[in-house]
Amino acid sequence: MKVLVIGGGAREHALCRSLSLDPAVTALHCAPGNAGIADVAELHQVDALDGKAVAALAAELGAGLVIVGPEAPLVAGVADAVREAGIPCFGPSKEAARLEGSKAFAKDVMAGAGVPTARSYVCTTPEEVDEALDAFGAPYVVKDDGLAAGKGVVVTDDVEQAREHALACGRVVIEEFLDGPEVSLFAVTDGRTVVPLRPAQDFKRALDGDEGPNTGGMGAYSPLPWADPKLVDEVQETVLQPTVDELSRRGTPFSGLLYAGLAITSRGVRVIEFNARFGDPETQVVLARLRTPLAGLLLAAANGTLADLPPLRWSDDAAVTVVIASHNYPGTPRTGDPIEGLADVASQDAPDAYVLHAGTKHDGDDSGTVVSAGGRVLSVTATGADLAQARERAYAAVARIRLDGSQHRTDIAEKAADEA
Repeated sequence: MKVLVIGGGAREHALCRSLSLDPAVTALHCAPGNAGIADVAELHQVDALDGKAVAALAAELGAGLVIVGPEAPLVAGVADAVREAGIPCFGPSKEAARLEGSKAFAKDVMAGAGVPTARSYVCTTPEEVDEALDAFGAPYVVKDDGLAAGKGVVVTDDVEQAREHALACGRVVIEEFLDGPEVSLFAVTDGRTVVPLRPAQDFKRALDGDEGPNTGGMGAYSPLPWADPKLVDEVQETVLQPTVDELSRRGTPFSGLLYAGLAITSRGVRVIEFNARFGDPETQVVLARLRTPLAGLLLAAANGTLADLPPLRWSDDAAVTVVIASHNYPGTPRTGDPIEGLADVASQDAPDAYVLHAGTKHDGDDSGTVVSAGGRVLSVTATGADLAQARERAYAAVARIRLDGSQHRTDIAEKAADEA
């Protein structure tokens, strides 16, 4: 089977790495890709938001499966265009992708499905913003209604900061603060059958100790030794299946990857948000543990045959990923800096650590030098018998990489490893 992956971040590199190890995949393509993905897939230039262009590329390549990675192309309807061309596509329709594209729409779906979530208000005027902030009090949780590349959420005790963010966004969702640890749970679905993957936890804040501004994610780990063993079954029953059923009832069936961001509160599990695609950096650790070949799983979702698949197989190993970010991320990141030490990681003594590229590119000359090209530059992933060993291997690999002015958190999975 020939597979085309749309996107160019660490999430897509993780997908391509897993697909490259799948014997059913005879040719692997990615558009636009990045410097790291080029090692495992043939790259193509295409406007990822142009559904007709993506469909035309897929037809030209003879792709038997297209995987749309990022949220923006999904919300733009790229998956629809691919399916209209008669090519199987993993990714929800434009209408179903509103589950991520509009926080207000997601809240409405959850209300219809009876899914537990935070109480909230949708606000479009300064008066509504002030009323909502006053109703909930601190900590204030303000979410841009639309896509914001992981930077549309402000959680703060400062009412003026919360109000400023709300007014800058236009339409916002203001909701009650949810206590307790956060968990990410992915599920593959064909619009009827829902197959949950293994849970992970990511780290949104830029600095150690969960300090600093929100980011797109600075690291993640799986499994969660502290979580209730029944968590996945509970979320399947109370969140995932009801949401898929509700979208089907509305005539907008969701086929693809349903991502539930959860808070394990003192009152039980609550949904923080839904995403309509694999999340970054959780994808890196979840796929590192998946033993079932990936292409067949995603193709079954695209073809509506998930119910026919045997149960997924998983490694008992733990996985940890640490994000290396550019200077000044998540502000205006500095780009164009050369990245050294990538070959050192590839040849290091511990073969269970590897680098997934996010914001990288070749510098354009014949030297083959890889340079930074975004805020989050690399995702260093490692597996081990337990979280402590996976952490040790991940940070040993991070230490081999040199990127001027770069930053990374030093406490990814530290607490979970200590308590395991």
